[in-house]
Amino acid sequence: MAVVKIKALFPNDIKIVWDVVTSLEKYQWRSDLNKIEVLNKYQFIEYTKDSFATKFTITAFEPYQRWEFDMENSNMKGHWSGSFKENHGQTEIYFIENITAKKLFMKPFVKLFLQKQQRQYISDLQKALQ
Repeated sequence: MAVVKIKALFPNDIKIVWDVVTSLEKYQWRSDLNKIEVLNKYQFIEYTKDSFATKFTITAFEPYQRWEFDMENSNMKGHWSGSFKENHGQTEIYFIENITAKKLFMKPFVKLFLQKQQRQYISDLQKALQ
C-alpha cells in the first residue's frame, strides 16, 4: 500500500478551484486525460491519453470542503480524498491517495508513480486557474 499526500495554495476563490477540480464535463485542462465518461451520479470512468480506464465511485461530496472517491483499474485500487480550505481569497488544497497495487511487480513503483501524477495534476491545475 502506498500513501501519497500533496498540498498546494492557489490565489483563487475556493468556488473557482472547486468547480475546476470537480467538473466531470470540463476536464480538458488535464494533460493526462483523453475523456471522462459519467456513468451515474456517483460513478465515472477516466480514460488516459492511452485509453487506459479507471473507474471512480464518489464516496463524499461536500461543496467547497471535501471530495472523496474510491478508484479501481486493472493495476490498482484505492481511495482519494481532497480537502479545500479558503483563506483570505486564496484556496488551499490537500489531496491524499491511498493505493494498493494489484500486481506484485508494480508495488515498488506505485508511490513514485503517484507522486509524479500528483505533481502533474497540480501543474495542470495551476495553468487552468491562470
